[in-house]
Amino acid sequence: MEYRELTLQPRLQLLADLIPPGSVVADVGTDHGYLPAWLLQQGRIPRAIASDINEKPLRHARQTASDCGVADRMEFRLGAGLEGYAPGEADVIVIAGMGGETIAAILASAPWTKCGVLLLLQPMTKAEFLRAWLADKGYAFTGEHLVFDKNYLYPIFCVTGGERRKLTDEEAFGGRLLDGDPLYGTYLTQQMKRIRIRLDGLIRSGNESAGEELTRLSSLYDALARRKERCHDQGT
Repeated sequence: MEYRELTLQPRLQLLADLIPPGSVVADVGTDHGYLPAWLLQQGRIPRAIASDINEKPLRHARQTASDCGVADRMEFRLGAGLEGYAPGEADVIVIAGMGGETIAAILASAPWTKCGVLLLLQPMTKAEFLRAWLADKGYAFTGEHLVFDKNYLYPIFCVTGGERRKLTDEEAFGGRLLDGDPLYGTYLTQQMKRIRIRLDGLIRSGNESAGEELTRLSSLYDALARRKERCHDQGT
């Protein structure tokens, strides 16, 4: 029987490349199941768990696994976030394609994720919120990466259990371990643009009580501008 040969889009390919060979992988919010199916098809991992909150995407994932000839090594679970998962079932947990606040809520309900598991997190929004939340709750960053996919720049966090700490605004918005990434200058430009829009809105509002926020955002903008200048000096 001839099976379908998968090709991953850049965002999923980077996630796949970050997974240690031989790991058991849980893909939370799997959608079509492309990531675990590709990993199994390439012989990168021995087994995968694919879960989703809705039955329809889980049906798509089952079909993908069947079409790719890997259904016998892929388990499918219907449920929200990490409901139904137990500690030690997976070496790597991937939570990608969700908002930063949603990812934080999933992890908050599963504190065991700070023990002996690698988390690969790809927030679609609120990356700065998720960075700060992770650090405050006792997760440690082991890597950060950027990837362009369909004209959008995505951050990916590699996280394990660690010590609690508070991030500065500069760390939350500018990243923890992105120095040297070839896309870092572009990422900083995007973050600065977002902050500039917020600053301009506050200035136009004429709200006298917004002085403290204006000062905070202005300082943050300047800090990211200095980071961007360092990127320019380093040729990244």
